[in-house]
Amino acid sequence: MSTPPPPPVMDINRLIRRVVVVMLVAVALYGGLVLYRGLSQVGAEFAQYAWWTFGAACGLAFVNYILRFLKWEYYLALLDIRGVPKVESFLTFLSGFVLTVTPGKVGEVFKSLVLNQTRGVAFERSAPIVVAERVTDLIGVIAMIALGSLGFEGGLVWAIAGSAVVLALLVFIASPRLSGTMLALLPRLPGPFGRIGARIEPKIATAFNQLRTLTSPRRLIWPTLLSVVGWSLEGVGLWVILGGFGQDTSLPLSAFFYATATLAGALIPLPGGLGVTDKLLEEQLAHLGGVDPVAATAAMLLIRLATLWFAVVVGFMALGVLRTRHPGLKLAADGVEGGTRDDS
Repeated sequence: MSTPPPPPVMDINRLIRRVVVVMLVAVALYGGLVLYRGLSQVGAEFAQYAWWTFGAACGLAFVNYILRFLKWEYYLALLDIRGVPKVESFLTFLSGFVLTVTPGKVGEVFKSLVLNQTRGVAFERSAPIVVAERVTDLIGVIAMIALGSLGFEGGLVWAIAGSAVVLALLVFIASPRLSGTMLALLPRLPGPFGRIGARIEPKIATAFNQLRTLTSPRRLIWPTLLSVVGWSLEGVGLWVILGGFGQDTSLPLSAFFYATATLAGALIPLPGGLGVTDKLLEEQLAHLGGVDPVAATAAMLLIRLATLWFAVVVGFMALGVLRTRHPGLKLAADGVEGGTRDDS
């Protein structure tokens, strides 16, 4: 029997450098937005801001992390991956947030590398969990959009559209014929794209089969409910922050704005949705929510700190604790030796 291929390698120092680069880009972007709105005006908003609401938004975001961890545990159990202590499993899950600033958060597969290093679980065995998490997160965010859209005129169209997207996604995943037809087109793409498609088609087909197992209808209910509640809490966080600026935007609208901006940022291949999520959220607050434009900019900055950047900090803290518990944890080219032991 052939030896399974080693998992991908990741240089932790290179990872840190990339995160720092994205942070510098974010600082430049946010600084530009503040200057555009007026430094003194934004400063005046912060001077009268109720800062406890920012702490509350961070707390709500952390509760979201806990709920999403329950999904992680649920999927580990479905795949019969056992023997990981709960505290260590929680730290492993949180460590994935170091790559929150990747397009679509796909970099959260990092936690599968950590699980491979600390517990010897084969990388290819746990990696499909990340895809299943993204699917249920997508469903949860679209459900938020559908529910939140009912709070304003014309929102029923958004609700129907969101429901249709969720239904189409589930049908596509559940149907081997539909997904197989699409995958069969990959080798037929023109030029070098066809050669690339031929190479990746078997891997994508395997991933679809694993994903189909994790996202069968009866196995979608619990993770999707956790996603809806968890991401709604971050929408509540935006509403709380707006209240700290004295804005009275309704809770459904706040959740709707947060969900649509989050979805747009996830669909466009930019690190953390940087620029897309930020600007869309700011524009929706100002033009649809009736929020003062300066307050909209300030609120956008704080909710992004309380969700995106807070998650990155939490991820690095969790990774640091894991490295003290597992001194041999080295996510670099010389530290991953392709361990595929399985503790199940």
